[in-house]
Amino acid sequence: MAPPIGNDSKEASPGRGDRGPNRRSLLAGVTALGALGAAGCSRVATASGENGGDLLDRLKAQGVVRLGIAGEIPFGYIDKDGELTGEAPELARVIFKRLGVERVQPVPTEFGSLIPGLKSQQFDVVAAGMYINAERCAQVIFSDPDYQMLDAFIVRKGNPKNLRDYKDVVKSGAKFATGTGYAEIQYAVEAGYKESDILIVQDQVAGMNAVEAGRVDVFAGTALTTREVVKKSRKVESTEPFAPLVGGKPHTDGGGFAFRPTETKLRDAFNVELKKMKDSGELLRILRPFGFTKNEMTDLTAKELCGG
Repeated sequence: MAPPIGNDSKEASPGRGDRGPNRRSLLAGVTALGALGAAGCSRVATASGENGGDLLDRLKAQGVVRLGIAGEIPFGYIDKDGELTGEAPELARVIFKRLGVERVQPVPTEFGSLIPGLKSQQFDVVAAGMYINAERCAQVIFSDPDYQMLDAFIVRKGNPKNLRDYKDVVKSGAKFATGTGYAEIQYAVEAGYKESDILIVQDQVAGMNAVEAGRVDVFAGTALTTREVVKKSRKVESTEPFAPLVGGKPHTDGGGFAFRPTETKLRDAFNVELKKMKDSGELLRILRPFGFTKNEMTDLTAKELCGG
């Protein structure tokens, strides 16, 4: 999601690629679905946390797991036929079935509400391609990442200001935009861009529109989402992927599934199945239809991304 950060007071978002309607229309379209799910049971029972939690056992008994999604293509969204899809839900379907849970049920929300919603037990797992970082790791536990991601820019055709990284944006005085809660905010600030001068837009579609209209010179997002969304435009292009600098060093993000801190048993079982899929190549086969390539496959761990 273009990659959100911090306390998630709203993204990302693997924030991200556009393979259908934009995020606003997706969220509007799934509001009724989310409300219906909430009406049936707006909370899930609290796990004891003893011996790694009992959520996995309860999910097996129920036969369904609730997935928190943010309506963001290609990470987790409801398609034009009203079906749940995206890289995270499709991966969740396979793994949870192997763990003995037959069905997945979406609970749509805003990206910034995913961690609060998980903590308040509105759903069981966050399945939104969420970037794993130290701030989030202080609130939830993560699976190992199922993908890694570099950044890229959306710029006017021909890249007239020659913008290749955040330092270029600062040096050129370019008007800069990114998404709500995106990690790119902090990357730009670390490069020297004044945070109050950043135009914050809803998602990569709004970012592309802002560049096309000349309201900004550049929109920053993930390499995947920028390269996907510009396919629909004749006015803009995506730059080559690059690693943002964090603490002066090139940084690669990774996205995964989030669980409540008590549910280590479920997280560990999930990781076992994920590792098998990485080793066999099955993971890439599942993610490829959503625009992922071998370059997005990773051996990074959640521990590394959490800073531990």
